[in-house]
Amino acid sequence: MTSDISTSQTDTPPAGAAGGLQTQAQWRALFAGFSHIILVANSDAVNIDNLRKTYPATTLFVFFNKVYKVLDRPFSGHSILVSRGGPKGANIVRLGEVEEVLKFFPKDDFLGILNLRVNADEKLNTPEEFAGAATGHLDLTGFGSDFYPQAKVPTSGFVLALWLCDLKLPATIVLAGFSARRSEKWRVVSVHDWAFEQVFLRLFARVGKITVHGGVETNAYATLAGRFPEIPANDIAMTIAEVLSERVGNANAEIDKLISLTNVIRATDNFFRRLPKFRKKRVPPQ
Repeated sequence: MTSDISTSQTDTPPAGAAGGLQTQAQWRALFAGFSHIILVANSDAVNIDNLRKTYPATTLFVFFNKVYKVLDRPFSGHSILVSRGGPKGANIVRLGEVEEVLKFFPKDDFLGILNLRVNADEKLNTPEEFAGAATGHLDLTGFGSDFYPQAKVPTSGFVLALWLCDLKLPATIVLAGFSARRSEKWRVVSVHDWAFEQVFLRLFARVGKITVHGGVETNAYATLAGRFPEIPANDIAMTIAEVLSERVGNANAEIDKLISLTNVIRATDNFFRRLPKFRKKRVPPQ
C-alpha cells in the first residue's frame, strides 16, 4: 500500500486533528507534519524521559492501548493513541478503561485516537464510545495477509510500522521498546508471531526503512561469515537452522514436563480467573 502524495512537510497538526480521519490520504497528511514518528511499545524496555530528551519537539509519539504501564504521569508532547478493534470493539472500551487511559493525555498536544482494524472480524468504535475524544478510523483489513504467517495475527505495532513505511513520509519512523520479551507487566500473546515480526523489523532497520531507538545489535552470524569467507553462507544458514531445531525440540520436551507438573496450579488459577473482578482505577499524578 503506497501513496503518491507529495512528501513535503507541513506545520505540526493541532490537538484533536485525528478526529474524523478515515482515508489513507488524510492520515498521511496528518503524519507528514512531524519530523519523527516514534511507535512506543508497551514494554519494560521503554524509557519515556530518555525518548523526550533524545528527539525534537516536532516528534509525534504513538502509544498503544493500556498506556498506564509505560506512563506514570500525564505525557507532555505531541501524541496519538492507537486503539485496535476486536470482535467486540476496542479492549479499552469493552473493559471501561477509556477515561482511565485518556487521563494520561492532556488535550493541548493530543491528536486523538486512531481506531485501527486489521481483520474483518474487528469492530471499530464511535467517538462517543471513546468518551467523546477526537477519533479517526483506519481500516487496514487484510494488511500483511500476503506474507504474514496465516495461523497468526499481526500486532498493531507491526502493522503500523509497515504501513507508515509504505506511506513514504518525510518523517523518520522510530521503534521504541519493540523487544517482544515477556515481563512481569506484559505477556507475549501467542496469537502473534513474535519471531517473524522481529525478523521483519530488524531487516527493515538494517536497510534503513525504520530506525530502532538504541540501535540494532550486530548480527553475529554475519560477522562469522565475514571472518570465515571460506564457509559458504548457505552452509552457515543450514547449520543455524539445524541447531535451532534441536534446541526447540529439547525445550518442548521440558515444557511438556512442566505442563504435567503444574496441572493443579493451572486448575486453581483458572478457577480464580472465573470469579468476578474488581479493578482499581489508575489515576496519573497531576
